[in-house]
Amino acid sequence: MDYNWDWLILFKQSVTGEGLYGVMLLKGLGWTLVISLASWIVALALGIALGVGRTLPNRWVRWPVTVYVHVFRNTPLLVQLFLWYFVVPELLPPAWGDAIKQMDSTLEQLLAVLLCLTLYTAAKAAEQVRTGIESVAAGQRQAGTALGLSTLGLYKHVLLPQALRIVIPPLTSDFMNVFKNSAVALTIGLMELTGMSREISEFSAHPFEAFTAATLAYMLITLAVVWLMRTIEVRTRVPGLLGA
Repeated sequence: MDYNWDWLILFKQSVTGEGLYGVMLLKGLGWTLVISLASWIVALALGIALGVGRTLPNRWVRWPVTVYVHVFRNTPLLVQLFLWYFVVPELLPPAWGDAIKQMDSTLEQLLAVLLCLTLYTAAKAAEQVRTGIESVAAGQRQAGTALGLSTLGLYKHVLLPQALRIVIPPLTSDFMNVFKNSAVALTIGLMELTGMSREISEFSAHPFEAFTAATLAYMLITLAVVWLMRTIEVRTRVPGLLGA
């Protein structure tokens, strides 16, 4: 069966009265960027802290962090989102749960997605940071200790500056995954890029155009992330220090 491509569909009014289909797609892209960037920024900061915790000699810090990392890394993201959105409000004190249920639906969905993506991504980032710290030569740690550096000073001035440079490439992969993982938001009704593409496909009867446009948008995001992280990697590289 022949299919007639019609890219002009993106410039036509939606049957739902939400405006042009192309504008709807841009709104979905906007939600994807907001969700992904906000989640990644917080997750990176949290992941660094957790990665450090995974390498500390104090087991009362290391064990809880290890449990957190394994739980969040080994549980499907979609299951985690459903737990945050449907289950957690029911487990909170009644006043808190009612307040969450009575807030604006879009805000409630956004908060659930941000919390879910942030904690899930932080667990993965923590493992990257832990690996980077452990890859620093043992002599570096010993030299810092011999100079009288405290544990905080050792991590701040010796271990983390080198570890973070080493793990930039794998963190780039995690950064790109955040954008792809944001698509789970559509399962609770938040119309990000994938969700909006599906909605346009159903209302316009032009699925190929809708999903092709979404695919191109994801590709552009990926290229931008690769360029940004590659630029950071080059600018922060230390001569003689081998990256991952």
